[in-house]
Amino acid sequence: MIVVGGGVIGLSIAWRAAQTGRSVLLIDPAPAQGATFAAAGMLAPVSEYSYQEDALLPAMRESAARYPEFIRELELVEGAAGYLRTETLLVGVDQGDRQALADLHAAHRRAQLDVEPLTTRDARAREPLLGPRVSSVYRVAGDHQVDPRMLAASLLDRLQREDGEGRQVGIAREQAVALLHRDRADDDSPVIGVRLSDGTEVVGAEVVLANGAGASVVDGVPGSLDLPLRPVYGDILRLRVPDRLRPLLHSTVRALVHGESVYLVPRADGTLVVGATQREDGVDAVSAGAVHRLLRDAQQVVPAVGELSLIEATARARQGTPDNAPLLGRVLGRGGAAVAGLTVATGFFRHGVLLAPLAADIVLGLIDGHPDHRWDAFRPDRFTTQADQTAEGTHR
Repeated sequence: MIVVGGGVIGLSIAWRAAQTGRSVLLIDPAPAQGATFAAAGMLAPVSEYSYQEDALLPAMRESAARYPEFIRELELVEGAAGYLRTETLLVGVDQGDRQALADLHAAHRRAQLDVEPLTTRDARAREPLLGPRVSSVYRVAGDHQVDPRMLAASLLDRLQREDGEGRQVGIAREQAVALLHRDRADDDSPVIGVRLSDGTEVVGAEVVLANGAGASVVDGVPGSLDLPLRPVYGDILRLRVPDRLRPLLHSTVRALVHGESVYLVPRADGTLVVGATQREDGVDAVSAGAVHRLLRDAQQVVPAVGELSLIEATARARQGTPDNAPLLGRVLGRGGAAVAGLTVATGFFRHGVLLAPLAADIVLGLIDGHPDHRWDAFRPDRFTTQADQTAEGTHR
């Protein structure tokens, strides 16, 4: 089996496949150095409902519920991959923020999500360093967090240790540039492997494209498939908390500050993650304006942020789709049948870390011939199908 892409999605799929006794080749020139490297790792399906992506909510909740077992199966003690049962506080500063959070809480109730309003007094009993301007607070006890860098390192380590008992687990630090088809002249014929950037051709019974934007530029993707991915850049900061201020926070804090979003994620190692912007300007460098805004707004929520040391500012692109849901599943060829040997798993946007356990199980289910039809709405050819239907209607 070949997995193209070494972000948290590809790593999770490769590890799950190795668990089943398959030989696995992971292809990525720099595993876990893309969006996974920058991600904050909030396992927060309820908090993320602020975007009201209703179709994603069941998948997000199910994947979050799978995380404790996912960590245990990695043979990690709790906390070893930065997995912490850190609840979330949703806070607002001004009247507009209070109203926006009240509206969100009404949506939570309609969706039967467990969110508890807190008085500011109760909130400060939990988090004494919340600033005086915080005036509206809701508690989400079920949201947790994981450190994506630690998780990716654990997955890489386990992949390398899975080699044995007849299995072969390898990592090719190259780009995959083309799919290999059984019939080299027919992109809808079964996929039997990939060609790498150094010209090497490798074969496998299954190929999974989990390489973000790279999936849309791999040659040999079935001709009818459209993967409408767009890069959404995010700036994220990491700060060091001095000993005298630890613990700065016990909870993840997601705030609205004059209508702008900012989150503060405390790590067990004494660092604080502050993020994140969403930019579609095509600039892959850190935005100075974004750094200023994030620090300014974080200090409105927790004034002591101004006393921390800024140790890292990072920008990475997350791949979004028109409906912000992933492209996940088998690919249909022009004749309407699935192209054998090919699965796509990309376009996870803000939710790659959160959805990794579920995505890995979905992919393995498809490969084993046991699809879970609850997730058919994420089929990677759904936009191609929509375009074809529109075109057909136009020509009638």
